[in-house]
Amino acid sequence: MPHTTSSAKDIDADHDLVVHIAPESISDHVAYRFTRLLRFFADTFFRKRYGHRAVVLETVAGVPGMVGGMALHLKSLRSMRDDEGWIRTLLDEAENERMHLMTFIEIAQPNWLERFVIILTQGVFFNFYFLLYLFAPRTAHRVVGYFEEEAVYSYTEYLKEVDAGRLENTPAPQIAIDYWDLPEDARLRDVIIAVRADECEHRDVNHSFVKQIDTRRTA
Repeated sequence: MPHTTSSAKDIDADHDLVVHIAPESISDHVAYRFTRLLRFFADTFFRKRYGHRAVVLETVAGVPGMVGGMALHLKSLRSMRDDEGWIRTLLDEAENERMHLMTFIEIAQPNWLERFVIILTQGVFFNFYFLLYLFAPRTAHRVVGYFEEEAVYSYTEYLKEVDAGRLENTPAPQIAIDYWDLPEDARLRDVIIAVRADECEHRDVNHSFVKQIDTRRTA
C-alpha cells in the first residue's frame, strides 16, 4: 500500500533503513549471492544513473508479487485451503512496484536501449522466478527480501545525490503526487522517500514470510 504521510520525516521515522537478515541456511546464501550478483550488474551498467536504474529494477521488482500471488491462488484452489492473506499482500506488492515503475518512467524517460533491457530482463526474470517459487518458495521470498534490502540502499544513495545537488531535485510527476497523496509542490526527494518506505515494507513482509514458512515446517 502507498504511504500518504505528507511529512518525509514522519515516513522515515516509521522505517528502519539498515535492516539486514544475515544468511544462515544454504537457501539464504543462495538467495543472497544471487541478489549480490544482480547488484553487481546494476552497478556496472547504471553506476550513478539512479533514475534509469530504478526503471529497470522496478520492472523486475513488480514480478515476484504477481508470480507469488498467482501461484498461491492456484494452490489455494487445489488444496481448498485459505491463504491467510498472503495472496492479497503479494498482489498489492506487485501493484505498488508497478506504480514505482510508472513514476520513474516519467522521471527518467528511458531510451530505446533501456526499454529493450526492460523487456529482456522481465522475460528472463519472470520465468526464473516462476520456477523458483514453484519448487522453493522459501528461497523465493528470501530473494525478494534481499532485493528490497538492496533497493532501500539504492534509494538512500539516490537521495544523497539529490540532497548534495549532484542530481536535480525536479518537481514530482503528477502520477506520484496522486498515488502517494503528496503535496502539489512535492519534489523528487519526496518521491524517493515515499518509494523507499514502500521498499522497507516489502523487505519486512518477505522476510517475515520466510519465518512463517520455517515455523510451519517445524510445527
